[in-house]
Amino acid sequence: MKRRNFIKAIPATGMIMTAIGTAKAQENGIYFEDKFDLNEVTIAELQNKMKSGRLTSKKITSLYLERIKAIDKSGPAVNAILQLNPDALNIAEQLDNERKQGNIRGPLHGIPVLVKDNINTADKMMTTAGSLALLNHVALRDAFIIKKLREAGAVLLGKTNCSEWSNFRSSRSASGWSSRGGQTKNPCMLDRSPSGSSSGSAVAVATNMCAVAVGTETDGSIVSPSSFNGIVGIKPTVGLWSRSGIIPISKTQDTAGPMARTVSDAATLLGVLCGEDEDDEKTVSGNGKFEKDYTKYLDEEGLKNARIGIEKSFLEGRPGVVDLYKEAIAVLRKKGATIIELDLMKTYYGLEYPEYLTFQYEFKDGLNRYLQTNNTKLKSLGEIIAFNKENEAKVMPFFKQETLESSESRGPLTDKEYVEAIGKRVKVIDMLNSVMKNNNLDAICATSTGLACAIDVINGDYGTGFYFCSPAAVAGFPHITVPMGKVHGLPAGLSFMSTAYKEGDIIRLAYAFESATKKRELPKFIKSSVP
Repeated sequence: MKRRNFIKAIPATGMIMTAIGTAKAQENGIYFEDKFDLNEVTIAELQNKMKSGRLTSKKITSLYLERIKAIDKSGPAVNAILQLNPDALNIAEQLDNERKQGNIRGPLHGIPVLVKDNINTADKMMTTAGSLALLNHVALRDAFIIKKLREAGAVLLGKTNCSEWSNFRSSRSASGWSSRGGQTKNPCMLDRSPSGSSSGSAVAVATNMCAVAVGTETDGSIVSPSSFNGIVGIKPTVGLWSRSGIIPISKTQDTAGPMARTVSDAATLLGVLCGEDEDDEKTVSGNGKFEKDYTKYLDEEGLKNARIGIEKSFLEGRPGVVDLYKEAIAVLRKKGATIIELDLMKTYYGLEYPEYLTFQYEFKDGLNRYLQTNNTKLKSLGEIIAFNKENEAKVMPFFKQETLESSESRGPLTDKEYVEAIGKRVKVIDMLNSVMKNNNLDAICATSTGLACAIDVINGDYGTGFYFCSPAAVAGFPHITVPMGKVHGLPAGLSFMSTAYKEGDIIRLAYAFESATKKRELPKFIKSSVP
Protein backbone atom coordinates (compact mmCIF):
# COMPACT_ATOMS: atom_id res chain seq x y z
CA MET A 1 0.00 0.00 0.00
CA LYS A 2 1.35 3.41 -0.98
CA ARG A 3 1.24 5.86 1.88
CA ARG A 4 1.29 9.36 0.49
CA ASN A 5 1.32 11.15 3.78
CA PHE A 6 1.97 9.42 7.04
CA ILE A 7 3.46 9.74 10.48
CA LYS A 8 5.81 7.35 12.21
CA ALA A 9 5.29 6.95 15.93
CA ILE A 10 8.55 7.11 17.88
CA PRO A 11 8.69 6.31 21.63
CA ALA A 12 9.09 9.40 23.77
CA THR A 13 12.58 10.14 24.95
CA GLY A 14 13.50 11.65 28.28
CA MET A 15 13.86 15.03 26.62
CA ILE A 16 10.99 17.35 25.80
CA MET A 17 10.81 17.56 22.04
CA THR A 18 8.89 19.79 19.67
CA ALA A 19 5.73 18.40 18.16
CA ILE A 20 7.25 17.33 14.84
CA GLY A 21 10.87 16.27 14.70
CA THR A 22 11.71 16.13 11.02
CA ALA A 23 9.95 16.34 7.72
CA LYS A 24 11.40 15.44 4.35
CA ALA A 25 9.96 14.87 0.92
CA GLN A 26 9.73 11.29 -0.28
CA GLU A 27 8.41 9.66 -3.42
CA ASN A 28 5.01 8.96 -1.85
CA GLY A 29 4.58 12.23 0.03
CA ILE A 30 5.91 13.68 3.27
CA TYR A 31 7.44 11.67 6.08
CA PHE A 32 7.04 12.85 9.66
CA GLU A 33 8.74 11.71 12.81
CA ASP A 34 6.49 12.31 15.78
CA LYS A 35 8.71 13.04 18.77
CA PHE A 36 6.19 14.82 20.96
CA ASP A 37 7.05 13.96 24.54
CA LEU A 38 3.47 14.37 25.77
CA ASN A 39 2.08 11.73 23.41
CA GLU A 40 -0.56 9.66 25.23
CA VAL A 41 0.17 11.34 28.56
CA THR A 42 -2.67 11.11 31.09
CA ILE A 43 -4.02 13.71 33.50
CA ALA A 44 -2.49 11.82 36.42
CA GLU A 45 0.91 11.74 34.72
CA LEU A 46 0.77 15.46 34.01
CA GLN A 47 -0.10 16.12 37.65
CA ASN A 48 2.87 14.01 38.77
CA LYS A 49 5.18 15.94 36.44
CA MET A 50 3.96 19.25 37.89
CA LYS A 51 4.13 17.96 41.46
CA SER A 52 7.74 16.85 41.01
CA GLY A 53 8.72 20.11 39.35
CA ARG A 54 9.75 18.44 36.09
CA LEU A 55 7.11 20.46 34.25
CA THR A 56 4.94 23.46 34.94
CA SER A 57 1.46 24.17 33.62
CA LYS A 58 2.94 26.98 31.55
CA LYS A 59 5.46 24.62 29.95
CA ILE A 60 2.80 21.97 29.29
CA THR A 61 0.54 24.60 27.75
CA SER A 62 3.40 25.87 25.61
CA LEU A 63 4.13 22.36 24.39
CA TYR A 64 0.51 21.79 23.38
CA LEU A 65 0.44 25.15 21.58
CA GLU A 66 3.56 24.13 19.65
CA ARG A 67 1.97 20.78 18.89
CA ILE A 68 -1.12 22.50 17.48
CA LYS A 69 1.02 24.86 15.40
CA ALA A 70 2.99 21.96 13.95
CA ILE A 71 0.23 19.53 12.97
CA ASP A 72 -3.11 21.33 12.82
CA LYS A 73 -2.67 23.76 9.93
CA SER A 74 0.66 22.43 8.63
CA GLY A 75 2.23 18.98 8.55
CA PRO A 76 -0.72 16.57 8.43
CA ALA A 77 -3.08 19.60 8.65
CA VAL A 78 -5.99 17.92 10.42
CA ASN A 79 -7.72 21.30 10.91
CA ALA A 80 -9.22 20.55 14.32
CA ILE A 81 -8.70 23.93 16.00
CA LEU A 82 -10.75 27.03 15.20
CA GLN A 83 -9.18 29.45 17.64
CA LEU A 84 -6.53 29.46 20.34
CA ASN A 85 -6.95 31.27 23.63
CA PRO A 86 -4.48 34.20 23.64
CA ASP A 87 -4.58 34.15 27.45
CA ALA A 88 -3.74 30.45 27.83
CA LEU A 89 -0.10 30.94 28.87
CA ASN A 90 -1.02 33.66 31.36
CA ILE A 91 -3.71 31.45 32.90
CA ALA A 92 -1.22 28.60 33.17
CA GLU A 93 1.34 30.87 34.85
CA GLN A 94 -1.24 32.02 37.41
CA LEU A 95 -2.08 28.41 38.18
CA ASP A 96 1.62 27.63 38.60
CA ASN A 97 1.85 30.43 41.14
CA GLU A 98 -1.11 28.96 43.02
CA ARG A 99 0.63 25.58 43.08
CA LYS A 100 3.79 27.14 44.51
CA GLN A 101 1.67 28.57 47.32
CA GLY A 102 0.23 25.12 48.06
CA ASN A 103 -3.16 25.78 46.51
CA ILE A 104 -4.10 22.91 44.18
CA ARG A 105 -7.73 23.09 43.15
CA GLY A 106 -8.14 19.48 42.09
CA PRO A 107 -7.24 16.94 39.38
CA LEU A 108 -7.59 19.46 36.54
CA HIS A 109 -5.33 22.10 38.10
CA GLY A 110 -3.04 23.32 35.32
CA ILE A 111 -4.38 20.85 32.73
CA PRO A 112 -4.95 22.22 29.18
CA VAL A 113 -8.45 21.53 27.82
CA LEU A 114 -10.01 22.27 24.42
CA VAL A 115 -13.76 22.89 24.04
CA LYS A 116 -16.19 22.72 21.12
CA ASP A 117 -17.08 25.99 19.41
CA ASN A 118 -20.77 25.89 20.37
CA ILE A 119 -19.94 26.49 24.06
CA ASN A 120 -19.86 30.07 25.40
CA THR A 121 -16.55 31.36 26.75
CA ALA A 122 -16.51 34.90 28.12
CA ASP A 123 -12.97 35.72 27.04
CA LYS A 124 -11.25 36.77 23.82
CA MET A 125 -12.52 33.80 21.81
CA MET A 126 -15.61 33.63 19.64
CA THR A 127 -18.53 31.21 19.99
CA THR A 128 -20.00 30.49 16.55
CA ALA A 129 -21.02 26.82 16.17
CA GLY A 130 -18.71 26.94 13.15
CA SER A 131 -20.99 29.38 11.32
CA LEU A 132 -19.97 32.59 9.60
CA ALA A 133 -23.39 33.91 10.61
CA LEU A 134 -22.09 34.20 14.19
CA LEU A 135 -18.58 35.39 13.31
CA ASN A 136 -17.20 37.83 15.91
CA HIS A 137 -19.72 36.77 18.54
CA VAL A 138 -17.94 36.87 21.90
CA ALA A 139 -20.09 35.68 24.77
CA LEU A 140 -20.68 37.94 27.76
CA ARG A 141 -20.99 34.98 30.17
CA ASP A 142 -19.27 31.63 30.42
CA ALA A 143 -21.38 28.56 29.91
CA PHE A 144 -21.94 26.87 33.27
CA ILE A 145 -19.52 24.04 32.43
CA ILE A 146 -16.84 26.56 31.38
CA LYS A 147 -17.26 28.31 34.72
CA LYS A 148 -16.76 24.91 36.37
CA LEU A 149 -13.66 24.29 34.24
CA ARG A 150 -12.11 27.58 35.29
CA GLU A 151 -12.95 26.98 38.95
CA ALA A 152 -11.28 23.57 38.69
CA GLY A 153 -8.05 25.18 37.51
CA ALA A 154 -8.11 23.94 33.93
CA VAL A 155 -6.30 25.94 31.25
CA LEU A 156 -8.78 26.77 28.50
CA LEU A 157 -6.55 26.19 25.49
CA GLY A 158 -8.91 27.02 22.63
CA LYS A 159 -12.01 26.18 20.59
CA THR A 160 -12.38 23.19 18.28
CA ASN A 161 -13.95 23.03 14.84
CA CYS A 162 -17.30 21.27 14.55
CA SER A 163 -19.88 20.33 11.98
CA GLU A 164 -21.67 23.65 11.40
CA TRP A 165 -24.71 24.11 13.67
CA SER A 166 -23.77 20.72 15.16
CA ASN A 167 -24.67 18.99 11.88
CA PHE A 168 -28.18 20.46 11.84
CA ARG A 169 -27.99 22.58 8.71
CA SER A 170 -28.43 20.10 5.85
CA SER A 171 -29.20 16.44 5.26
CA ARG A 172 -26.32 16.38 2.76
CA SER A 173 -23.64 17.79 5.03
CA ALA A 174 -20.12 16.46 5.42
CA SER A 175 -19.26 15.85 9.08
CA GLY A 176 -16.50 18.06 10.37
CA TRP A 177 -17.08 20.85 7.82
CA SER A 178 -18.02 24.37 8.84
CA SER A 179 -18.15 27.62 6.89
CA ARG A 180 -15.92 29.23 9.50
CA GLY A 181 -13.34 26.48 9.85
CA GLY A 182 -13.45 24.30 6.75
CA GLN A 183 -13.02 20.52 6.83
CA THR A 184 -11.58 18.66 9.83
CA LYS A 185 -9.78 15.44 8.86
CA ASN A 186 -9.53 12.04 10.48
CA PRO A 187 -5.88 11.58 11.58
CA CYS A 188 -6.07 7.82 11.18
CA MET A 189 -6.69 8.29 7.45
CA LEU A 190 -6.76 11.86 6.21
CA ASP A 191 -9.33 11.44 3.43
CA ARG A 192 -11.79 9.78 5.83
CA SER A 193 -14.48 11.47 7.87
CA PRO A 194 -13.77 12.49 11.47
CA SER A 195 -17.54 12.14 12.07
CA GLY A 196 -19.35 14.85 13.92
CA SER A 197 -20.45 17.07 15.18
CA SER A 198 -17.71 17.16 17.86
CA SER A 199 -15.15 16.52 15.14
CA GLY A 200 -12.41 18.90 16.23
CA SER A 201 -12.57 17.82 19.87
CA ALA A 202 -12.18 14.17 18.88
CA VAL A 203 -9.31 14.82 16.46
CA ALA A 204 -7.51 17.11 18.91
CA VAL A 205 -7.60 14.42 21.60
CA ALA A 206 -6.60 11.66 19.17
CA THR A 207 -3.58 13.64 17.95
CA ASN A 208 -2.42 14.70 21.43
CA MET A 209 -3.11 18.41 20.96
CA CYS A 210 -4.60 18.60 24.46
CA ALA A 211 -5.00 16.49 27.56
CA VAL A 212 -8.78 16.18 27.27
CA ALA A 213 -11.57 17.96 25.39
CA VAL A 214 -15.25 18.78 25.73
CA GLY A 215 -17.76 17.85 23.03
CA THR A 216 -21.53 17.98 22.80
CA GLU A 217 -24.08 15.44 21.61
CA THR A 218 -27.69 15.34 20.55
CA ASP A 219 -27.53 11.97 18.82
CA GLY A 220 -24.06 10.51 18.32
CA SER A 221 -22.00 13.70 18.23
CA ILE A 222 -19.66 12.56 21.02
CA VAL A 223 -19.84 8.80 20.60
CA SER A 224 -19.48 8.65 16.81
CA PRO A 225 -16.41 10.93 16.39
CA SER A 226 -14.82 9.22 19.39
CA SER A 227 -15.33 5.85 17.69
CA PHE A 228 -14.09 7.10 14.29
CA ASN A 229 -10.93 8.62 15.79
CA GLY A 230 -10.03 5.88 18.25
CA ILE A 231 -10.64 7.63 21.57
CA VAL A 232 -12.95 7.40 24.60
CA GLY A 233 -16.11 9.48 24.71
CA ILE A 234 -18.85 9.73 27.32
CA LYS A 235 -22.34 11.02 26.58
CA PRO A 236 -23.69 11.62 30.09
CA THR A 237 -27.26 11.36 31.29
CA VAL A 238 -29.09 14.47 30.10
CA GLY A 239 -29.00 16.71 33.17
CA LEU A 240 -25.71 15.48 34.59
CA TRP A 241 -23.92 18.44 32.96
CA SER A 242 -25.58 21.82 32.49
CA ARG A 243 -26.48 22.95 28.98
CA SER A 244 -26.85 26.67 29.74
CA GLY A 245 -24.61 28.77 27.53
CA ILE A 246 -24.40 26.10 24.82
CA ILE A 247 -25.86 26.72 21.35
CA PRO A 248 -28.70 24.19 21.29
CA ILE A 249 -30.44 21.70 19.04
CA SER A 250 -32.72 19.79 21.40
CA LYS A 251 -33.61 20.57 24.98
CA THR A 252 -34.69 16.94 25.26
CA GLN A 253 -31.43 15.31 24.14
CA ASP A 254 -28.58 17.85 24.21
CA THR A 255 -25.66 17.32 26.57
CA ALA A 256 -21.97 18.11 26.69
CA GLY A 257 -19.50 15.41 27.65
CA PRO A 258 -15.83 14.42 28.02
CA MET A 259 -13.59 13.16 25.22
CA ALA A 260 -10.25 11.60 26.20
CA ARG A 261 -7.67 8.97 25.32
CA THR A 262 -8.43 6.87 28.39
CA VAL A 263 -11.48 5.96 30.43
CA SER A 264 -9.68 7.30 33.49
CA ASP A 265 -9.25 10.78 32.02
CA ALA A 266 -12.83 10.85 30.76
CA ALA A 267 -14.09 9.85 34.21
CA THR A 268 -11.98 12.57 35.83
CA LEU A 269 -13.42 15.30 33.61
CA LEU A 270 -16.94 13.91 33.98
CA GLY A 271 -17.01 14.38 37.75
CA VAL A 272 -15.47 17.84 37.75
CA LEU A 273 -18.13 19.41 35.52
CA CYS A 274 -21.21 17.99 37.27
CA GLY A 275 -23.31 20.46 39.20
CA GLU A 276 -26.73 21.98 39.74
CA ASP A 277 -27.41 25.01 37.58
CA GLU A 278 -30.53 27.08 38.18
CA ASP A 279 -30.51 28.00 34.47
CA ASP A 280 -30.91 24.36 33.44
CA GLU A 281 -33.92 22.67 35.02
CA LYS A 282 -32.60 19.23 34.05
CA THR A 283 -29.67 19.64 36.44
CA VAL A 284 -32.03 20.81 39.18
CA SER A 285 -34.26 17.75 38.84
CA GLY A 286 -31.14 15.56 38.81
CA ASN A 287 -29.57 17.11 41.90
CA GLY A 288 -28.24 14.47 44.23
CA LYS A 289 -27.94 11.90 41.44
CA PHE A 290 -24.54 12.97 40.15
CA GLU A 291 -21.19 12.28 41.78
CA LYS A 292 -18.08 14.39 42.19
CA ASP A 293 -15.66 11.55 41.55
CA TYR A 294 -16.29 8.87 38.94
CA THR A 295 -12.72 7.58 39.09
CA LYS A 296 -13.74 5.38 42.02
CA TYR A 297 -15.39 3.10 39.45
CA LEU A 298 -12.08 2.35 37.70
CA ASP A 299 -11.78 -1.37 38.43
CA GLU A 300 -9.74 -3.72 36.23
CA GLU A 301 -11.94 -6.57 37.44
CA GLY A 302 -15.12 -4.63 36.79
CA LEU A 303 -16.45 -7.16 34.29
CA LYS A 304 -16.48 -9.99 36.82
CA ASN A 305 -20.05 -11.17 37.50
CA ALA A 306 -21.47 -8.43 35.28
CA ARG A 307 -24.57 -9.14 33.18
CA ILE A 308 -24.26 -7.51 29.77
CA GLY A 309 -26.78 -7.47 26.95
CA ILE A 310 -25.26 -7.48 23.47
CA GLU A 311 -26.92 -6.29 20.27
CA LYS A 312 -27.13 -9.51 18.23
CA SER A 313 -28.00 -7.85 14.91
CA PHE A 314 -24.48 -6.39 14.88
CA LEU A 315 -23.04 -9.92 14.79
CA GLU A 316 -23.69 -9.85 11.06
CA GLY A 317 -22.69 -7.34 8.40
CA ARG A 318 -19.28 -5.83 7.61
CA PRO A 319 -16.84 -8.71 8.29
CA GLY A 320 -13.92 -6.76 9.77
CA VAL A 321 -16.05 -4.86 12.27
CA VAL A 322 -18.05 -7.99 13.11
CA ASP A 323 -14.79 -9.81 13.83
CA LEU A 324 -13.72 -7.07 16.25
CA TYR A 325 -17.12 -7.18 17.92
CA LYS A 326 -16.96 -10.95 18.38
CA GLU A 327 -13.43 -10.66 19.79
CA ALA A 328 -14.65 -7.98 22.22
CA ILE A 329 -17.53 -10.18 23.38
CA ALA A 330 -15.05 -12.99 23.96
CA VAL A 331 -13.04 -10.65 26.18
CA LEU A 332 -16.16 -9.74 28.15
CA ARG A 333 -16.83 -13.44 28.77
CA LYS A 334 -13.21 -14.19 29.63
CA LYS A 335 -13.20 -11.40 32.22
CA GLY A 336 -16.23 -12.91 33.94
CA ALA A 337 -19.28 -11.28 32.34
CA THR A 338 -22.48 -13.14 31.50
CA ILE A 339 -23.67 -12.33 27.98
CA ILE A 340 -27.35 -12.06 27.02
CA GLU A 341 -28.22 -11.57 23.33
CA LEU A 342 -30.77 -8.84 22.57
CA ASP A 343 -32.50 -7.54 19.47
CA LEU A 344 -32.66 -4.01 20.84
CA MET A 345 -32.31 -2.05 17.59
CA LYS A 346 -35.24 -3.83 15.94
CA THR A 347 -37.39 -3.03 18.96
CA TYR A 348 -36.17 0.57 19.02
CA TYR A 349 -36.91 1.23 15.36
CA GLY A 350 -40.30 -0.44 15.76
CA LEU A 351 -41.33 2.30 18.18
CA GLU A 352 -41.04 4.85 15.34
CA TYR A 353 -40.14 7.80 17.52
CA PRO A 354 -40.13 10.96 15.26
CA GLU A 355 -36.76 12.23 16.45
CA TYR A 356 -36.05 14.54 13.52
CA LEU A 357 -39.45 16.23 13.79
CA THR A 358 -38.85 16.82 17.50
CA PHE A 359 -35.44 18.32 16.75
CA GLN A 360 -36.89 20.80 14.24
CA TYR A 361 -39.35 22.19 16.76
CA GLU A 362 -36.82 22.30 19.61
CA PHE A 363 -34.02 23.73 17.46
CA LYS A 364 -36.11 26.70 16.34
CA ASP A 365 -37.31 27.37 19.88
CA GLY A 366 -33.93 26.86 21.53
CA LEU A 367 -31.84 28.76 18.99
CA ASN A 368 -34.18 31.75 19.03
CA ARG A 369 -33.93 31.84 22.82
CA TYR A 370 -30.14 31.62 22.64
CA LEU A 371 -29.85 34.40 20.06
CA GLN A 372 -32.23 36.67 21.94
CA THR A 373 -30.41 36.28 25.26
CA ASN A 374 -26.86 36.54 23.92
CA ASN A 375 -25.06 39.49 22.33
CA THR A 376 -25.26 38.14 18.79
CA LYS A 377 -25.97 40.47 15.87
CA LEU A 378 -28.53 38.09 14.40
CA LYS A 379 -31.50 37.46 16.69
CA SER A 380 -33.52 34.66 15.11
CA LEU A 381 -33.27 31.51 13.01
CA GLY A 382 -34.98 33.45 10.22
CA GLU A 383 -32.18 36.03 10.25
CA ILE A 384 -29.57 33.24 10.19
CA ILE A 385 -31.24 31.76 7.09
CA ALA A 386 -31.34 35.16 5.39
CA PHE A 387 -27.66 35.79 6.18
CA ASN A 388 -26.70 32.43 4.69
CA LYS A 389 -28.60 33.20 1.48
CA GLU A 390 -26.94 36.61 1.18
CA ASN A 391 -23.53 35.01 1.67
CA GLU A 392 -24.20 31.75 -0.16
CA ALA A 393 -20.83 31.52 -1.92
CA LYS A 394 -18.94 31.50 1.38
CA VAL A 395 -21.45 29.84 3.69
CA MET A 396 -22.98 27.24 1.39
CA PRO A 397 -20.48 26.32 -1.35
CA PHE A 398 -21.23 22.59 -1.13
CA PHE A 399 -24.49 21.88 0.68
CA LYS A 400 -27.38 24.17 1.55
CA GLN A 401 -29.61 24.78 4.58
CA GLU A 402 -32.82 22.81 4.07
CA THR A 403 -32.73 21.64 7.69
CA LEU A 404 -32.64 25.22 8.95
CA GLU A 405 -35.47 26.12 6.61
CA SER A 406 -37.68 23.19 7.59
CA SER A 407 -37.08 24.02 11.26
CA GLU A 408 -38.09 27.63 10.65
CA SER A 409 -41.41 26.41 9.23
CA ARG A 410 -42.34 24.73 12.53
CA GLY A 411 -44.62 26.36 15.07
CA PRO A 412 -44.32 26.76 18.85
CA LEU A 413 -43.78 23.87 21.27
CA THR A 414 -47.49 23.99 22.05
CA ASP A 415 -48.30 22.61 18.58
CA LYS A 416 -50.24 19.34 18.70
CA GLU A 417 -47.74 17.77 16.29
CA TYR A 418 -44.84 18.44 18.65
CA VAL A 419 -46.71 17.47 21.81
CA GLU A 420 -47.71 14.13 20.27
CA ALA A 421 -44.17 13.55 18.97
CA ILE A 422 -42.46 14.20 22.28
CA GLY A 423 -45.02 12.02 24.04
CA LYS A 424 -43.80 9.02 22.03
CA ARG A 425 -40.33 9.40 23.53
CA VAL A 426 -41.63 7.89 26.77
CA LYS A 427 -42.01 4.58 24.94
CA VAL A 428 -38.26 4.50 24.23
CA ILE A 429 -37.42 5.23 27.86
CA ASP A 430 -39.85 2.59 29.11
CA MET A 431 -38.55 0.02 26.62
CA LEU A 432 -34.91 0.48 27.66
CA ASN A 433 -35.75 0.44 31.35
CA SER A 434 -37.76 -2.76 30.85
CA VAL A 435 -35.00 -4.49 28.89
CA MET A 436 -32.47 -3.62 31.58
CA LYS A 437 -34.75 -4.68 34.45
CA ASN A 438 -36.22 -7.83 32.90
CA ASN A 439 -32.77 -9.17 32.03
CA ASN A 440 -31.13 -7.90 35.23
CA LEU A 441 -28.44 -6.14 33.16
CA ASP A 442 -25.58 -3.92 34.21
CA ALA A 443 -25.33 -2.50 30.69
CA ILE A 444 -26.13 -3.04 27.03
CA CYS A 445 -23.15 -3.37 24.72
CA ALA A 446 -22.67 -3.03 20.95
CA THR A 447 -20.37 -1.76 18.25
CA SER A 448 -20.57 2.05 18.51
CA THR A 449 -20.53 2.80 14.78
CA GLY A 450 -19.16 1.45 11.52
CA LEU A 451 -15.87 2.57 9.98
CA ALA A 452 -15.27 6.12 8.83
CA CYS A 453 -16.72 6.97 5.43
CA ALA A 454 -14.73 8.98 2.88
CA ILE A 455 -14.98 12.77 3.13
CA ASP A 456 -17.38 13.98 0.43
CA VAL A 457 -18.42 17.61 0.77
CA ILE A 458 -20.44 17.44 -2.47
CA ASN A 459 -22.62 14.40 -1.77
CA GLY A 460 -22.33 14.39 2.00
CA ASP A 461 -21.86 11.56 4.49
CA TYR A 462 -23.05 8.07 3.76
CA GLY A 463 -24.03 5.25 6.08
CA THR A 464 -21.40 2.88 7.40
CA GLY A 465 -23.64 0.50 9.36
CA PHE A 466 -23.62 -0.39 13.07
CA TYR A 467 -24.99 2.85 14.52
CA PHE A 468 -25.80 2.35 18.20
CA CYS A 469 -26.07 5.97 19.35
CA SER A 470 -29.79 6.66 19.03
CA PRO A 471 -31.44 4.62 21.83
CA ALA A 472 -29.35 6.19 24.61
CA ALA A 473 -29.53 9.61 22.97
CA VAL A 474 -33.31 9.63 22.65
CA ALA A 475 -33.81 8.33 26.20
CA GLY A 476 -31.22 10.74 27.64
CA PHE A 477 -29.27 7.79 29.08
CA PRO A 478 -25.48 7.52 29.57
CA HIS A 479 -23.32 6.00 26.84
CA ILE A 480 -19.56 5.41 26.67
CA THR A 481 -17.41 4.28 23.74
CA VAL A 482 -13.92 2.81 24.09
CA PRO A 483 -11.49 1.71 21.32
CA MET A 484 -12.19 -1.86 20.17
CA GLY A 485 -9.54 -2.15 17.45
CA LYS A 486 -8.95 -1.22 13.81
CA VAL A 487 -9.95 -2.50 10.38
CA HIS A 488 -7.76 -1.36 7.46
CA GLY A 489 -6.27 1.24 9.80
CA LEU A 490 -9.66 2.70 10.77
CA PRO A 491 -10.79 2.54 14.42
CA ALA A 492 -14.05 1.11 15.71
CA GLY A 493 -15.41 1.63 19.20
CA LEU A 494 -17.25 -0.61 21.63
CA SER A 495 -20.24 0.93 23.42
CA PHE A 496 -21.73 0.42 26.87
CA MET A 497 -25.01 2.12 27.77
CA SER A 498 -27.25 1.96 30.83
CA THR A 499 -30.16 3.81 32.39
CA ALA A 500 -30.27 7.33 33.84
CA TYR A 501 -27.41 8.35 36.15
CA LYS A 502 -25.70 4.94 35.86
CA GLU A 503 -22.45 6.48 34.59
CA GLY A 504 -20.51 4.61 37.27
CA ASP A 505 -21.66 1.23 35.96
CA ILE A 506 -20.64 1.84 32.35
CA ILE A 507 -17.33 3.45 33.38
CA ARG A 508 -16.52 0.36 35.45
CA LEU A 509 -17.22 -1.99 32.53
CA ALA A 510 -15.48 0.16 29.91
CA TYR A 511 -12.38 0.55 32.10
CA ALA A 512 -12.15 -3.20 32.65
CA PHE A 513 -12.47 -3.80 28.89
CA GLU A 514 -9.88 -1.10 28.14
CA SER A 515 -7.46 -2.59 30.69
CA ALA A 516 -7.85 -6.07 29.21
CA THR A 517 -7.42 -5.02 25.56
CA LYS A 518 -5.46 -1.74 25.35
CA LYS A 519 -6.63 -1.04 21.78
CA ARG A 520 -5.91 2.70 21.75
CA GLU A 521 -3.22 3.54 19.17
CA LEU A 522 -1.51 6.70 17.96
CA PRO A 523 -2.95 7.83 14.61
CA LYS A 524 -0.64 7.40 11.63
CA PHE A 525 -1.90 10.22 9.38
CA ILE A 526 -2.15 7.96 6.33
CA LYS A 527 -3.47 9.69 3.22
CA SER A 528 -5.59 6.86 1.89
CA SER A 529 -6.28 3.16 2.25
CA VAL A 530 -6.58 2.77 -1.52
CA PRO A 531 -3.44 1.21 -3.09
